[in-house]
Amino acid sequence: MTFGDPQTYSFVARDIVNEWKEEDIANVLKGYGEERYARRIARGIIAAREHALIETTAQLVAVIQDSVPAVYRRGRIHPATKTFQALRIAVNGELESLRIVLSKGFEHLRPGGRFAIISFHSLEDRIVKNFMRDRDKDETGRILNKKPITPSDEEQKSNPKSRSAKLRIIEKI
Repeated sequence: MTFGDPQTYSFVARDIVNEWKEEDIANVLKGYGEERYARRIARGIIAAREHALIETTAQLVAVIQDSVPAVYRRGRIHPATKTFQALRIAVNGELESLRIVLSKGFEHLRPGGRFAIISFHSLEDRIVKNFMRDRDKDETGRILNKKPITPSDEEQKSNPKSRSAKLRIIEKI
């Protein structure tokens, strides 16, 4: 789940699921994955690793599926999606990296330059939206689209992964 050489990270997903405390795991799943069943999944991870370390994604998926209600397992998205998203975001420091990119990217624009950002989940989108709103408020930028631009039904049919994409654009003043 790391974006690059795992040796350069202070921790990896394996460390989170095999070494962290239940409360810390639950906080990561809730905070970064917006996982409704974060506490139950964290409890399941702790119980599973008492028998053996969780070494594969298949093992983790099994733990997650055993930890959530049956109706959740039959939902629109796979029950492990939010957990894997949360682990990936935590390991890679993605939200902090996004904040840095927004700040430095906007700083490098010339007046009249446009900055377009595509976000793929609500945590990213909230950061982008708030960043652009703040630039609009302090009059260093002007938001060009009040609502995010989202893919059409046709695009979603030809590219299902685009369904969650949101495009926001700001122009530097």
